[in-house]
Parts: sequence; C-alpha cells; structure tokens
Amino acid sequence: MTELRIRLAVDGSIAIITLARADKLNALDLDMLAELSNVLDRVEADSTVRVVILTGEGKAFSAGGDIAAWGAMQAQEFGHHWVRHGHRIFDRLATLRMPVIAAMNGHALGGGLELAGAADIRIAERQAKIGLPETSLGMVPGWSGTQRLVRRFGAQIVRRMVLGGEMFVAEEARANGLVDLVVDTGEALNAAKDYAARIAVRGPAAVEISKLMLSIAGGEDNGAAVEALGSILVAKTGDLKEGVSAFREKRAAEFKGEW
Repeated sequence: MTELRIRLAVDGSIAIITLARADKLNALDLDMLAELSNVLDRVEADSTVRVVILTGEGKAFSAGGDIAAWGAMQAQEFGHHWVRHGHRIFDRLATLRMPVIAAMNGHALGGGLELAGAADIRIAERQAKIGLPETSLGMVPGWSGTQRLVRRFGAQIVRRMVLGGEMFVAEEARANGLVDLVVDTGEALNAAKDYAARIAVRGPAAVEISKLMLSIAGGEDNGAAVEALGSILVAKTGDLKEGVSAFREKRAAEFKGEW
C-alpha cells in the first residue's frame, strides 16, 4: 500500500494538512494533487472543523511542482492535465468555507508559494525563502502566480519575483506583504495553532460569511461567493421551508415573506 503523502489530522476544531514528501522538499506531483483534493473534500464536509492549517514535513514547505512529474509532458497534456488540474485544486483550497493558515516551515518556491498564496494567513519561519523561479526554467507560473498572487500581494512584487527572479527571505517577504508573521525556525506550526485558536473561538457563521465577503471584495470567485451568500440567506427563511413542504405535499405553496 502506497503511503499517503498528504496527511490529515483533526484536533478539535482545527484540521492540519501536512505535505509529507520531505525527501523531495514536498514537491507536488499528480498523485499528491489528487490526495490534496480528497483531503480538502473531507475537511469541507467535517462540520466540527473551523480552521485549517497547511504545512510541510521536513525542511521545506514546498519546492513547487515536481519537474519529474511535468517535464516530459507534451504541450496539451501540460496545459490541461497539469496546469488546469492544479488550478482547480488550488482554487478549492482558496475557497474552503473556513480560514486556511499556511505554516511555512521552510522554502516556498513556485507552486509552493502559489499554494501558500491560496491561504488566508501566512506564517513563515525566518529561514524560509520565497520566490517564483519558473522563468529560469523557461516556463511561467501556472498555478495562479500571475493571477491570485497579483490580486493578493500586488503586481509589482510579483513582477520582481517572476521577471527578475528575486527571492526573499521571510523578513523581506513580510515587509513586502507576502507573509503576515515571521517566527523562529521550528515554530511555524505552533504559531499557526495559536492563530487558529484565535479564529476558532469567534462566531463560525460570521467567520465563514466574512471570508466569502472578503473573497468578493478581492475579486476572487465572485459568482460562487455571491450565490453561496444568497443561498445561505434564503435557506434560513420561512419561505424556503414552506416551498419544500409544499413540494413534498403536492400542494400550492403559501409564501409569507418570512425572514
């Protein structure tokens, strides 16, 4: 049986997702993407979970996409099976109903930074290096580095990483708005747990709806976010209860506009 390389542990209201491929600096391949997708589905369905922490095993958060996984792909396969597939999963992470904290225990490069960029809060250990080195390989950021990261961090800092190949240590990244908090080596996960505990005691409905509203303000997933908000609101109304009852009882609904 193949050992899972995406591990999930739930401690009370906090779920911890760990990239567990330390020997490859937690570089992502297709199997890991599939495992991550499955784990995100499990987390979303767990009503006890209020906060998610995403971290890496070993010395790196993630070195990005594994070159061995995509380097030999033909153009069409690369664009559709690798890039678009990764996009769907990273978008899934970004739009989880609960806040996500990236505990960046080490370097976050390329797809690793794009993964951390899908989180709501980023906590980095001071030795971590952060960058988007794709153009040095003759390719472009493919998992929303030029899209989500620009919306969240600003275009100029992303230009410096993508076009100029600049890398930043954690304190420089914090100064440029790429991470929110810098901690000592070995302390990212503990700091993330502390921050998660702050979130977990707040009103879960208010947190979830606030995240949706912030997504709309940030220009991310607007259609789905608006419809989710509308659906949540309508689901609380007496009209919906009456409509469902009338359908089941095969009669005309008598709506009263009750909120």
